[in-house]
Amino acid sequence: MNANQQSATATHAFLAASTPILAPSILAGNHAMLGESLRTIESSGVSWVHLDIMDGHFVPNLTFGPQTVADLRKRSSLFFDVHLMLSNPHQHAQSFAKAGANLISVHLEPDYPILDTLGSIRTWGCKNGIVINPDTPVEEIFPFVEYVDMVLLMTVQPGFGGQSFRQDVLPKIERIRRMRDQLKLPFRIEIDGGVDLKTCIAACKAGADTFVAGSAFFRAEKPEAWAREFITTVSTNPCS
Repeated sequence: MNANQQSATATHAFLAASTPILAPSILAGNHAMLGESLRTIESSGVSWVHLDIMDGHFVPNLTFGPQTVADLRKRSSLFFDVHLMLSNPHQHAQSFAKAGANLISVHLEPDYPILDTLGSIRTWGCKNGIVINPDTPVEEIFPFVEYVDMVLLMTVQPGFGGQSFRQDVLPKIERIRRMRDQLKLPFRIEIDGGVDLKTCIAACKAGADTFVAGSAFFRAEKPEAWAREFITTVSTNPCS
């Protein structure tokens, strides 16, 4: 896929914040057959795939690097939602942009030039996002919201899949949504961790519009049917 095709995919798939998006996490797929996991996501009818990049330092797990993203990009026109869980994301973000990312999200917690990194991500032709962990005060993200295309709130402690949804993040989602509405900003609100057909309802009502689902999606007997039911569920439970 060339750069122009990738850009067209990004423009088409990054919908208005009022439109719910499901982004299955390929981390929960079969790592010996990532290409097949990608095809499972594509056949479910969704337009996004979430790719978790972990360094074994910022989070206690290692996943994959830009070469894997580049190889997957050759196989797919899905919107690549790349989440960097790295201690030094500013040193690696460009490699993932070149590999075919459509959106690159970076964490608030490490010590690095956050605003410069967010700006650079856009100059490389990608959407950008800022991420906070469940225990990070939501107020710390406020200075960055006008510079991002997405705010991602982790609803588990990042590092491993299969954890339970953190209910205490719901008030943070609501605060971010109210700030977005008050400032009339266009960024999407994504959640990641413990997302399933039950937990998505409260998150959607709080203001989330973009949902990363890993274990629930890949463990479903029929992921395509599960994805349809998920989108129906969040579409009929809008934020109040």
